[in-house]
Amino acid sequence: MTWAAERERPFRDVVVKVHGRCNLACDYCYVYQHHDQSWRRKPAAMSRPTAEVLARRLAEHAAAHDLRDLRVILHGGEPLLAGLDFLTYLVRTVRAEVPSGTGVRFTVQTNGVLLDERALRVFADEDVRIGISLDGSRATNDRHRRFAGGRSSHPAVVRALGLLRGDRFRHLYAGILCTIDAGSDPVETYEHLLSYEPPALDLLLPHGNRVSPPPGRPVDERRSAYGPWLTAVFDRWYGAPRVETRIRLFESLLDLLLGGHSGTEALGLDPIDIVTVETDGSIEQSDILKTAAEGAAETGLHLLTASLEQAAGHPGIRARRSGLAGLGAECRVCPVVRVCGGGLYAHRFDGTGFANRSVYCPDLYSLIAHVHERLTVDLRRRRRRGFG
Repeated sequence: MTWAAERERPFRDVVVKVHGRCNLACDYCYVYQHHDQSWRRKPAAMSRPTAEVLARRLAEHAAAHDLRDLRVILHGGEPLLAGLDFLTYLVRTVRAEVPSGTGVRFTVQTNGVLLDERALRVFADEDVRIGISLDGSRATNDRHRRFAGGRSSHPAVVRALGLLRGDRFRHLYAGILCTIDAGSDPVETYEHLLSYEPPALDLLLPHGNRVSPPPGRPVDERRSAYGPWLTAVFDRWYGAPRVETRIRLFESLLDLLLGGHSGTEALGLDPIDIVTVETDGSIEQSDILKTAAEGAAETGLHLLTASLEQAAGHPGIRARRSGLAGLGAECRVCPVVRVCGGGLYAHRFDGTGFANRSVYCPDLYSLIAHVHERLTVDLRRRRRRGFG
């Protein structure tokens, strides 16, 4: 490799693909249902030797950058298919390897159907937090998130959430991840998810790009259902008399409008501090890039022969960290660019590259304009009352 490896910005979030297969057949899955089918050529599960090399590379990275905090996201496929013994081994191996001054926070992102009391006891013993994927009510969820035979996954996920939000395990509850179905009722969906008392919600736009648009988002239309959907949920969330849950997309949007920083790669111009390790130990960019083209996420690097510092110097990762300079000319002069940031990198792909407007540009613009207006009205009201 010819690119430099000197003192690159560190990765603070590492997505570890502990298992490359899934027990659901979600019709929008960016791993199995899009252009890149490399999962077929990779091991179904990460091995213990690969986990050991991963632990050494994480320790090396933490020491090189004197990291005080490192987050490891156990991912898939469905990570619980890797088995509790392997997950325990990986967590303990990483914690044993990293420098004593580095705190490692583990989160497992699961579809929830295998999450039972035994698994929760193990995660409690190992201090692993748990995120659950659920898209809303049974009718909404089952339009997309079903077992391969068509059976509903909703009852199993609800059972898992019942255990997770109980007194014994609530401290492990990281939140719910919801992929937006623009055909669903936005407020009903939000309130259904809220009924499971999540400490946080992630609202994700379905992945697509300018070549393969997501459902209901034609490239040539200036408006679609996603902007109004997000605006309706924002108004319900923002207007609540008390904080009901955190929503990362909305909190990041408010922070950016007030001159702060983003907490999500979907907004803002802050450099991205995330990298992916596949089941075979290959180091990749964000695996969401698999929606763009075969090989779009690949770096050609492997844990056995390359450090995470070398990965940080990869041209693709540098491009994703290049901020305003990495955007197309149209985006660079847009009045909301420092808030929007061009949107999620993968959503900009046009068949040749990523220096384009997001396929969700009209939706993001309308949401940002709406939130800006509400925030401006509230700030003016506070000033009139003498609070500002």
